[in-house]
Amino acid sequence: MAKTTERDPADDDTSAETAAPPNTTRREFTLSALGGVAGLLLAGCSDGGAGSASGSGAADGVDDEARRRRDMAQPPDLAGSGDLANTPPSTDMAGADLSGGGTLQCVVRPQETEGPYFVDERLLRSDVRSDPSNGSISMGAALQVTFSVSRLSGTSCTPLGDAMVDIWSADALGVYSDVVDSSGQFNTVGKKFLRGYQNTDAGGVASFTTLYPGWYTGRTVHVHFKIRATVAGKAYTFTSQLYFDDTLTDKVHATAPYSQKGQRNTRNAQDGIYKTGGAQLLLNVVAAPAGGYTAGFTIGLQI
Repeated sequence: MAKTTERDPADDDTSAETAAPPNTTRREFTLSALGGVAGLLLAGCSDGGAGSASGSGAADGVDDEARRRRDMAQPPDLAGSGDLANTPPSTDMAGADLSGGGTLQCVVRPQETEGPYFVDERLLRSDVRSDPSNGSISMGAALQVTFSVSRLSGTSCTPLGDAMVDIWSADALGVYSDVVDSSGQFNTVGKKFLRGYQNTDAGGVASFTTLYPGWYTGRTVHVHFKIRATVAGKAYTFTSQLYFDDTLTDKVHATAPYSQKGQRNTRNAQDGIYKTGGAQLLLNVVAAPAGGYTAGFTIGLQI
């Protein structure tokens, strides 16, 4: 059955154009246990349950402002999650010395909206560029993102193995797969490009090969991700987005096939969702020796 975007009441409310996303509270305090361990913890929690939806993609002529408002209206999945900072993506924290003398800095970063384009494909793969229906490969600059997922409990950070990490994003022209456009511009149902999940290994690591995303009106360039884990029989979900330096995005988007869409009209500072904590979710992207780009993202979940 074709997937369609459910109509959101926010589309009829002009005040939603500038409405803030779901409430997020933050507090700062210092970790001062385990001898010399000390760090800054930015704790964030937010209201709302999971907002799963399969919706429209983005293309020229679509009601992008309505889509932006739907993005803003989607609540995060779960309160309380975090980001383990200053740790290389491949580092196994199980061997870290937390008995004293060292410093471990743990930073809890904000969750952000799931948005209207999540489809729970359950497609296990590390390279998400292909479309399983016909084997075609989405064109654009390759981007390898390595997640290092840890569990932040009290003052300890340990690798979180067997966590399910999903990613999804728009292609070089701003189109999401496996959705029906609400304005009839396109139908990508049955396509599954730029979607997939990996389970973290014993060191908490999951790596993906995807594309540097394209853009659509109302949003800055971003990649969505969701982490699901079960600890002591209790299920946890963390949902957020990854962002990119504007200067690098300008460089990438000046090349084909991105350049076909023209110059983007929404940068980081203009994106209402980015303003809620996007600076803490910026990827440190570097050029890969073999071409394309690579980035690591470390995250410690408060579970």
